[in-house]
Amino acid sequence: MSGNALAVGWLRLVHRCAHPLRRVSPDALSALGVLTAWGAVAVAALGGRWPLVAVLLVVLTGLLDGLDGAVALITGRARPLGAVVDAVADRLGDLGFVAVLLALGADPLWCAVIAAAVFVHEYARARAQGVGMTGAGVVTVAERPTRVIVTAVIAAGAGAFPGGAPGSGWSWAVVGVVLWLGVSVVGLVQLAIGITAALRGLPWPEQDSPPARTGESR
Repeated sequence: MSGNALAVGWLRLVHRCAHPLRRVSPDALSALGVLTAWGAVAVAALGGRWPLVAVLLVVLTGLLDGLDGAVALITGRARPLGAVVDAVADRLGDLGFVAVLLALGADPLWCAVIAAAVFVHEYARARAQGVGMTGAGVVTVAERPTRVIVTAVIAAGAGAFPGGAPGSGWSWAVVGVVLWLGVSVVGLVQLAIGITAALRGLPWPEQDSPPARTGESR
């Protein structure tokens, strides 16, 4: 119940913020979200207490992620191209979140792994929708709000306790990588199960016929 209340409260906040922005282009809000995400990277890289400012930029990125869609809906400007712009902006923002961990000292190789996990997650869902899955299939623990929360928490910890996570001996960057990897693995498993259930028994879409096997006549 508390999770539902939090989600409802967040949606209400987004829609309240969207009404004063009705004259702003949804695409501009998407672009601004990318800028705030990468602004968080620049601020986090300054070290000291600056990651606390990065927290605000990360949260603002999450808010803008909802605002572009909300403004498009309440103004009747929702369109397929806008959905593509929003999706691209979200992925660029996700890369910004990974770069925040990198700026805080995370290993570049592990940052590449978690970035790849995000893209596999989103590509698998998009491809499944392209061959007949309706909706998201399943809402996993690795959705974008979780990425926002993990990044914001790690930046807050780095700013409040620059010496590392108390009692663990780990840097906040390491904690962030471990958390992100954990939710990514669980999320990919959840998504695989959801996609399998959603697509089982569905016919191949007529507009996207399966490729012919080697040796078959065309």
